[in-house]
Amino acid sequence: MARTRVLIPTGALGLAYDRDALARGVAARPDIIAVDGGSTDSGPAYLGRGVSKYSRATTKAEWRDLMLAREQAGVPLVIGTAGTCGADATVDWFYDITCELAQELGQKLTVTRLYSSQNPPETAEAFTAGQITALPAAPEIDADLIQSCSNIVALAGAEQIAAALKTGADIAIAGRTTDTAIIAALPILRGANPGGAWHGAKIGECGALATTNPASGVIQIDFDETGFTMEPLTPSARATPYTVSAHMLYENTDPFLLHEPGGVLDVAAATYTALDDRRVRVEGSVWRPGTYTVKLEGARIAGYQSVSLTLLRDRSYVANARGWVAEVAARARGEAADRMGLAEDQFDIELRLIGLDATLGPLEKSGPLPSEVGVLAIATAPTEAQAAEIGKILNPYLLHHALTEDEPMPTFAFPFSPAEMPRGALYEFCLHHVLTLDDPMSAFRLVTNEVGDD
Repeated sequence: MARTRVLIPTGALGLAYDRDALARGVAARPDIIAVDGGSTDSGPAYLGRGVSKYSRATTKAEWRDLMLAREQAGVPLVIGTAGTCGADATVDWFYDITCELAQELGQKLTVTRLYSSQNPPETAEAFTAGQITALPAAPEIDADLIQSCSNIVALAGAEQIAAALKTGADIAIAGRTTDTAIIAALPILRGANPGGAWHGAKIGECGALATTNPASGVIQIDFDETGFTMEPLTPSARATPYTVSAHMLYENTDPFLLHEPGGVLDVAAATYTALDDRRVRVEGSVWRPGTYTVKLEGARIAGYQSVSLTLLRDRSYVANARGWVAEVAARARGEAADRMGLAEDQFDIELRLIGLDATLGPLEKSGPLPSEVGVLAIATAPTEAQAAEIGKILNPYLLHHALTEDEPMPTFAFPFSPAEMPRGALYEFCLHHVLTLDDPMSAFRLVTNEVGDD
């Protein structure tokens, strides 16, 4: 079989990449350019709302150069999990950007969209029919919970990406995919060793993260019938057997097994050989086919939030900040429950000390006191109006609450007016399950259009 060369510009579109290294990759004649567009790393709100984490301007600027690179290389360009969450709305958002750029760059293109969103009522029916299985540590769900999701996506695998490429697409814009699928699809389609294809895709999913210079971005991977060779394209980056093998543990609990749609990658017998001081050759990876399942991700509204920020500078308040916020929270909770008629489990008040232990809480090691501490108050309630009301109940405490009864009333600093800032809906992930499919395409759909300069 012919070698399949995959050019990967960055671990995620929106994180920037080395344009000179990209040019070297194009000059090396890749067979496809593949880039990831998102993940769940930034929490459930992006899936819940169906929006991108990254700015449109940044996305357009980085995608523009990749479209020019695709034109120069004369190969397909594919993006997975378009628009951070991969919902249908963000696929269309990304498609609009692509259409704009095609006109601006004078390109005539075949663009295929792969949609991954699932209909909540139909997903609930699949759950009732026993087609949905919980993964380890999955939350308890029922049909009503599934139908309460604002967005559900299925993670596409290599089969769905291959189907998009078979349309003759110059550009494939995919909804939610596994990070590896966009890299593995073409090598598998062209007859590469499936174990090597999935393993190389895992190593390349985050661009140069599996090198000595993780921020450098651009890499290329060559796939063939026995394995793959990985090479970073920025001169300051090197791939070593250690950096490559270690990446199997990135976002994966098992150093040898990786579950993907339709099977499991087993790298227990893989060998990692340094070809020189920059390139690593990997062989011996095995793909074990199994039941075809796709992971489901779903998000739903879990309440509404209002936040306030106040600043403590008085030394006695900074020194006693933990006790101060505990008392403020207790008093505000009692007032909210009494005056609003809310049960204790219906709302939440959290005060985080910015500069003391806002990140690690009680796990934080004590150190010298800072000159000031920020108090971030977070009020969570079933409705937006209730969250705003609790924020206003907190207001006088955050502004004037004294440490002791016999001291003059203090005044603290609110950096904003009004002090209460609505955050809107609070979203939560609520699915950690897989959907069994008889036909890999049955949960997905393809739309192909000719776009660009007429």
